[in-house]
Amino acid sequence: MNFVLPRRFTLPTTLTPYDELSDPKKYIKRFTSIMIVNGAFDKVLCRYFPSYLDGLGLDWFCSLPAGSISRFRDLSKPFEEHLAGSAIYLHDSDYLNTIRQDQQESLKDYMTHFTKISMSIPDLHPEVELHAIKSGLRPGKFQKTIVVTKPKTMAEFREKAKGQIDIEELRQARKIEKPHYRDNDKTRDNKKNFKPTPQYESYTKFNTKRNDIIKEILNSKLIKPPRKAGSYPDSKGMNRLKYCSFHQKHRHTTDDCVIAKDLQERLARQDHLDKCIGGHIQRRAPPSGDQSSATQHGRDKDRPNNNHPEQPTRIINCISGGFASGGATSSARKRS
Repeated sequence: MNFVLPRRFTLPTTLTPYDELSDPKKYIKRFTSIMIVNGAFDKVLCRYFPSYLDGLGLDWFCSLPAGSISRFRDLSKPFEEHLAGSAIYLHDSDYLNTIRQDQQESLKDYMTHFTKISMSIPDLHPEVELHAIKSGLRPGKFQKTIVVTKPKTMAEFREKAKGQIDIEELRQARKIEKPHYRDNDKTRDNKKNFKPTPQYESYTKFNTKRNDIIKEILNSKLIKPPRKAGSYPDSKGMNRLKYCSFHQKHRHTTDDCVIAKDLQERLARQDHLDKCIGGHIQRRAPPSGDQSSATQHGRDKDRPNNNHPEQPTRIINCISGGFASGGATSSARKRS
């Protein structure tokens, strides 16, 4: 304690106080190696060592008899013996044989866990480490590769493991991207399997085939043809006997086409297809979503019946049928 410290000597900033839970033997080695690199010698080690003690270590140092320390070995050896019991449990080389790679554990995680424990084992022989890490591999292609190639050093084993780790990470990246493509596939399947819902609860009975009515509607340009009509690609295995005049493609018949059926019903309710309804206008039920018509029908029921039909405001004479639209043929009507 009477030794005068050198003026130019500075304490190392990388050295931390003893934490009471680490191996005291390892801490003494770390302390001496860092201090000697900074130019310290035996007397300097003795003077500065108490500055890095706290808690139990500092209590132990204060209990030492005066004049009992003449060199650093007299201080380090009792320190190791006194605090050996306060150190955490340290594994030995036999503990490495208990480390096994789980079925869901990646090779990278297994090697990280194994290396962390092996570094805490003092004086671990390289051959013991290599044997333990190979024994802990789970059965699979990589284990068979190691058995065949037989790496002799840990460096060779890590080189083989690096390629396998790259493969596992690539597979994991593809698994993360797969749900995105699955969602797209579901969307495509939904579009492919889409079936329109009928808009009306009841439909008008026509005296003409629906296929002919659709042709007449398209020829008269009463409505615009569907978008991309006739340009749909034919899929493999499609039934060529089924043809829809409205969509102009082979997949279903005009009678089975819900869209064409709803279109005809809408035009019939607008009195555009009266000549196809057997010579008289049928009473039709309102569309399922038409609440105003249903409400008005209920109000008409509530009104008293005077058995006297209302007189029309005026009469409009019109021509129905015949060659009023330009000629007897469809080409003549188009030219007109």
